[in-house]
Amino acid sequence: MKRHATAVWKGSLKEGAGKLSTQSTTLSNTQYSFTSRFEEGVGTNPEELVAAAHAGCFTMQLTAFIGETTAVIESIDTKCVINLVEGIIIGSHLTVQAKISGITDEVFQELITKAEKNCPISKLFNTEITTTATLL
Repeated sequence: MKRHATAVWKGSLKEGAGKLSTQSTTLSNTQYSFTSRFEEGVGTNPEELVAAAHAGCFTMQLTAFIGETTAVIESIDTKCVINLVEGIIIGSHLTVQAKISGITDEVFQELITKAEKNCPISKLFNTEITTTATLL
């Protein structure tokens, strides 16, 4: 399977702007710029998109591992924070809150760690990945 996205940029780094589009058209000429990346400008930025990818991938991987048990998932809510310092992503932190019946916290935490290490986006990263997980 291959997926693609495109970026078109016009102008200089600080004064220019770009548009991002994805194969699925979920993003279609979505704006991004220096201000949306490093300040509080309107539009998205690469780190926000990476955070969404990591949160989504991790949650699906966790769901797959839980599906191998007899537990029943009501909901899993994952937030990802990407930490960019001096042009380098130095970490990805996942905060998970889950409503799952038929699972102990010990097993849940083991599956969290397993998903953190095995989701394809985690494997793509060359940075520290941390997780805080709460079973509600």
